[in-house]
Amino acid sequence: MPFTYSRRKSRAALDLPAMPAPRLPAAWLRIFSAPDPLLVDAGADGELLVAKIRLGLVSLLLLIPVFDLTTSANDGESYVGLGITLAATLMAVAVYILVKRDFYRPWIGFATSLFDVTFVSGALTIFLVIGSPHTAVNSKVAFEGYFLAIGATALRYDPRICVVAGLLALSEYAAIVLYAGLHWNLNDPSFAPFAYGMFSWSAQLSRMVILGIAVVLSTTIVLRTQALRRLSRSDRLTGLPNRAYFDERVMSEISRARRYGHPLAMAMIDVDHFKLFNDTYGHAAGDEALRIVASTIQKAVRDSDLVVRYGGEEFVAVFPGMNADGAVERMEAIRRAVSETPVPLLRTQQLATLTISAGVSTYGVDSLEVDELLDAADNRLFEAKEAGRNRVVGGTGAVSERR
Repeated sequence: MPFTYSRRKSRAALDLPAMPAPRLPAAWLRIFSAPDPLLVDAGADGELLVAKIRLGLVSLLLLIPVFDLTTSANDGESYVGLGITLAATLMAVAVYILVKRDFYRPWIGFATSLFDVTFVSGALTIFLVIGSPHTAVNSKVAFEGYFLAIGATALRYDPRICVVAGLLALSEYAAIVLYAGLHWNLNDPSFAPFAYGMFSWSAQLSRMVILGIAVVLSTTIVLRTQALRRLSRSDRLTGLPNRAYFDERVMSEISRARRYGHPLAMAMIDVDHFKLFNDTYGHAAGDEALRIVASTIQKAVRDSDLVVRYGGEEFVAVFPGMNADGAVERMEAIRRAVSETPVPLLRTQQLATLTISAGVSTYGVDSLEVDELLDAADNRLFEAKEAGRNRVVGGTGAVSERR
């Protein structure tokens, strides 16, 4: 039988309701969840752009203490400035080289964003050290560096970076203001003519509020980008990524496998006798069945794996870092999970079950090209159907079937 049904009620209908586990608000979950892998790739491009800008800016800043030391200002302040800008330049060069060589990880985005913020704070702190507190708290040039650093966090497409870097900027600037306000009487006449303006706590509070708004804006931009990408790449029926997203993501995974020599497997999956199921129970029941099958497959894979609805009742799974044997074993677990998951038939109390068949191909064994990998997996899916369905055919020709 391609599918079966019973009149029993589902176990969930008989069990007592479970106590819900504590959950973070949805907004916080969106902020602190790992970014989409494609957004990580976009973040690498953004990091490269920021690295170029950073390298140019610190190179220009390096000219200032060098000029002072080659003219007349051979004092301690010039040496301090030279040391700081030289260290910043070396850091900027190192980051640029790493990102240019395609070595990007999300932690690099965190590290460089925190560096950018702290570099601005360091510049303001220098003014405290040399006894120019008004420049530190009322600067109209160095302070704006915070906005550049916070705005650049949006180019990493990771809201966590926006929040962490923004909170660091707020806390560091607050510490600078508190130190200056408590260490000096900043409105003492001895500081006249107050070239940078007199000190005001309300003005400093306004500055920090504006910094906070910049953090919120950069985070919102990233979250909005993520939401738009989810809408554009999602299949409306199952909630899985669609074929357009697959075409983008699989190229990134193939590129990664090629670059680092990692294994990668791919599976083509088809729901057995789905047309007969639709004809028997109707398209509404068929849609619900596809949603349940999609959810069951998604729950059985790792976060790093990719499952997409490829079209109709076909799905494709991509397993980065997994060889042929591992992929066949994973697909066998998925096959069993689907066959054991009841599908409620609408307007009745009956439950049906469906089965799937799958074919597995492996990068570097079957092919190095996406189209050929898909063809190999599709051919093995055909073998699984010809052999009786409800089974997985791997690259060695071995067949895993229902037991």
